[in-house]
Amino acid sequence: MNRISCLSAVALLAAVAGCSNIERSRDLANPNVPAAVTAVQVCSNCHGVDGNSVSPNFPRLAGQMPDYLVTQLENFRSHQRSDPPGFEYMWGISHHLTDAQIKGLAEYFAKQTPTPNAPVDAKQMAAGKVIFENGVPAKEAAPCMACHGPGAQGMASFPRLANQHQDYLVKQLHIFQETEGRPGTPMKQITHLLSDEEMQAVAGFLQAFPKDQ
Repeated sequence: MNRISCLSAVALLAAVAGCSNIERSRDLANPNVPAAVTAVQVCSNCHGVDGNSVSPNFPRLAGQMPDYLVTQLENFRSHQRSDPPGFEYMWGISHHLTDAQIKGLAEYFAKQTPTPNAPVDAKQMAAGKVIFENGVPAKEAAPCMACHGPGAQGMASFPRLANQHQDYLVKQLHIFQETEGRPGTPMKQITHLLSDEEMQAVAGFLQAFPKDQ
């Protein structure tokens, strides 16, 4: 009987050890969990292991500017970013993250390789390209490439937009335009100059961003 009890105890300890394996941990409050583990075990559920999310509800993070990712995670953690998807998904996840964990997550996703996204129709592609490269001069709206780079690759604190989901981008543009959910950027002034049709066009162009651009 004692032998059976000992075997049971060993089995229990082994099971607990397996559950507490730091390389598979989903513990967001444990600063010892490597950022890459958190990215794979937690973030991948929405954003994909390589940051190329499939669902348009969640942004693609692959190849994103690390400075931008750090700022967004800090804003989620401090509740400065209060757009509905932000507080619904990210407030709780970011609550216990340390500065080092945030930096590690940003570096992890910044190193991932972006993949092509779905195409859009030729007419929308052409209209979006004009807005991206030239803005809307009649409305004094600046071109997107002025801040986000000629390849929409992002620059420093300005995010990468190439290959991002069209639907996600349009929703974010409306948040900038209509709410105070994403403070601290020049996008509010810019989006006030754009119609929904123009937003759809430039977001479509960015989703299907050409490789040779």
